[in-house]
This record gives sequence, C-alpha cells and structure tokens, in this order.
Amino acid sequence: MSEEQTIQSELLGKFPCLQDKVRLQRARRVFAEAPSAQIGKVFDFAVRDMGFSILCAITGLDLGGELGVIYHLARDSGVVLNLTTAVSRDCPRLQSVVSYFPAAEIYERELIDLLGFEVQGLGPGPRYPLPDDWPAGQYPLRKDWQAPAEASLPQESEEKDV
Repeated sequence: MSEEQTIQSELLGKFPCLQDKVRLQRARRVFAEAPSAQIGKVFDFAVRDMGFSILCAITGLDLGGELGVIYHLARDSGVVLNLTTAVSRDCPRLQSVVSYFPAAEIYERELIDLLGFEVQGLGPGPRYPLPDDWPAGQYPLRKDWQAPAEASLPQESEEKDV
C-alpha cells in the first residue's frame, strides 16, 4: 500500500463523513473535502496524528453559493494533503489554526480582507493585504464584488523622480 493510500485509509477509518470525499489524484497528493462542522477535527488529526507538520499555504475561494478554504499541509516525505471545506457565504466563519502554525496568521488575515471571513481565535493585528483605509464590507476576491466609484477607493500616492 502506498503512503497516499495509507493516508486515505486512515482518514476514512477515523472520519466516516469523508466517505467518497478523499481522492488520490496523483503521486504525493491527497485531496480531502471535510464538512465545515468537522474541519477542525480533521485538521487536528492530520497535524497531530498523521504527521502533517508543514503548512504550505491556505487558499480562499469563492465557490458561488459558498466560500471555500483549502489548507495545504505537507509531511517531511513530500506528500501534500489538500484539506478543503466550504462555509456559508452569509456567515463565513472558521477557527484559526495559528495555535498549530503561527505563520498561518498572514493567510488568515488575507481570508478576512479579501473574502470577508471571520476567523475565530485570531488575535488583533494589522490588516493584510489591503490598506487600512480600504472601505468596510468590500471583499475584492468575491465573484459578486463591484469596485466602488474611484473616489471612494484609497488612492496610491505617486512617487516623483527627483
């Protein structure tokens, strides 16, 4: 049994809700879709019990009716687990993973700024990547986002050559 098949088997053995939701699409890549109510438990199991000790990235997606998140986790062996979940577009809440990976903070701030997520357990900090004066409620990576009139967007200062 390959390492990827073992990972698939362990996930399915622990989480019946993942039945038909774990795919081995190619070598060293495992894709799993967890329900939002179970994502915290699946994430914890992957990190603490399965050896996924590297956070490669967190990707936010606008799926149309829902917002999605992909946690890209890796093992030292090079196998990557792409752990996906979808949450309500009207109330996009996630639990922070900074207690596992402190560097997740920057990705979580991007989810807040660009897609409008609420990341529970993320401490106060600066906005990222949008400027502090970006209009509230404007999430530029949502498919339904319409840019406000130019007068209401922050203006970039022009640097002049001296």
